[in-house]
Amino acid sequence: MATVPKTHAHTTLAVASALGCVLAAGAVLADGNGTARRARGSGGGSRSACSATAAALFAACKSDVMDEAFTAKAKCINVRDAGERAACIGEVRAERDDSAELCREQRDGRLAACDELGGDRYDPDLSPGLFDDPRSPTNPNPYFPLTIGDRWEYHTGTREVDVVEIVNETKLIAGVTCIVARDRVDAAGDLSEFTDDWYCPAKNGDVWYFGEETKSFETFDGDNPRLPELVSVDGSFKAERDRDKPGIIFLASPKVGGVYIEEFSLGNAEDVTEILSTTYAFGSSPELDQGVPRPLAERLCTGDCVVTKNFSLLEPGIFARKYYARGIGVFLEVESEGDVVQLVDCSFDSRCVGLPQP
Repeated sequence: MATVPKTHAHTTLAVASALGCVLAAGAVLADGNGTARRARGSGGGSRSACSATAAALFAACKSDVMDEAFTAKAKCINVRDAGERAACIGEVRAERDDSAELCREQRDGRLAACDELGGDRYDPDLSPGLFDDPRSPTNPNPYFPLTIGDRWEYHTGTREVDVVEIVNETKLIAGVTCIVARDRVDAAGDLSEFTDDWYCPAKNGDVWYFGEETKSFETFDGDNPRLPELVSVDGSFKAERDRDKPGIIFLASPKVGGVYIEEFSLGNAEDVTEILSTTYAFGSSPELDQGVPRPLAERLCTGDCVVTKNFSLLEPGIFARKYYARGIGVFLEVESEGDVVQLVDCSFDSRCVGLPQP
């Protein structure tokens, strides 16, 4: 989620938890923005830890591809019809080759990210004293509201409805008290995703993302009763479980060009954010205007909207631009594949009354 619609198309890889023990322990520095990023030049071979992580994950990915290919081949062997059996094996080989290429693209993307994030280990300081009570933060972030009862509703052109609410619940994670954001997505009237996200504001105004419990559902025609079935929990993670680590979901003082880690669950959730603009208004940038409904942007942006580029190291070439309005949070997501997720209502700001519809 992210008080914002979020894509959960994560590729599952067989990554041993020992990798996290060996590769994800060490120091991470905060830059001038307080950004969660790898340290540069902090000794001990600052370039090697990031590239070694990429290499280990590449090996894990290749191993996973072969495991899945052999399992799929075993299923094909038990197809009685010879022609259908041969076609099945041909499909397995094609999928194996495509997956192997994805492994290579993920490795290349991770190595490129090392240049932006720095080369050392990612191990942020999670001392509880650095964080606020999420119910009454001393320095609330105006671009990422977390007030209990706040509610957002988003629509897409694919008949999806995404409702996000900050509920009156907390979760203690690694000694830090997080607020719960509940996110429900319905597609054509059927439940498709249900997620609890866990956030905590730091005393400096950064908002940290400590994990999510996400569940994906499908509904099958012909079933009786026709009810949503749980089909995946991919993308779920929690800080300090299996050596996963939190990231920053929104900075207190974002600066253009800043790049930081949003999720750090190796092989499962590896999201990165780049700041594209902190002064966006419609008409100020033809590139950032692409896919943006003009009436919506003109209502919410007066030269102070923040635009980010969000991408997963597991999905090379796919990204989304997210648009944040002061006092409201994210109001638009423009995805590289063409989908647009648009805010249609919120419960706490008069600007949300009568918002333009998709």
